[in-house]
Amino acid sequence: MLLYYISDRTQFPGNEARRREQLLEKIAETARAGIDFVQLREKDLPTRELEALSRQAAAKIRFPAGRSRLLINSRVDVALAAGADGVHLRSGDISAREARGVWHQANGPGEPIIAVSCHNRHEVLAAAAAGADYAVFGPVFEKPGAAVQVHGLELLASACRLGIPVLALGGVTVEKAASCIRAGAHGVAGIRLFQQGNAADVAARLRGRQPSDRCL
Repeated sequence: MLLYYISDRTQFPGNEARRREQLLEKIAETARAGIDFVQLREKDLPTRELEALSRQAAAKIRFPAGRSRLLINSRVDVALAAGADGVHLRSGDISAREARGVWHQANGPGEPIIAVSCHNRHEVLAAAAAGADYAVFGPVFEKPGAAVQVHGLELLASACRLGIPVLALGGVTVEKAASCIRAGAHGVAGIRLFQQGNAADVAARLRGRQPSDRCL
């Protein structure tokens, strides 16, 4: 099961400086826990500050030399400057094909990982046709505490049949993740899912293992 952490420093307490510190601590924690992807989604930051934070996040992820990969929200230029592994594109951004072209024109290293936010069948098909690596599809559930939405799961199942790996997003909890995988999702994505509590415990529960002290 692929695990995809989406950051939101505004959910942490304290002033701006303290929030950034806590975000970087959480990113380091998720890297140690083996979370596959970290999407830095601090879209309100000016370019210079976003680049600086992205560089810090990249350093936190690379320190354990693990499996985690850093994706920057929307900004191919910032991803390149920070040494990130790729980008997450919103449905209204440039296409995955265009983003990959920008990456190669700038002599970026290797092939970038490109994920795309999708909300319906048409957007999933477009992402697949443009060569995106992943479709992050949602919302599957309205709220973290809401009951399972059969309609949302049906839409997810439909999206999972369109030729691109799909990650389920939107109100996904540890308890609801299994229904997303049964619907065909390759994994789950979320903010609160990983940002609240201990990321190693969450990852272990999602992957059906007992939490390990080595990941704490």
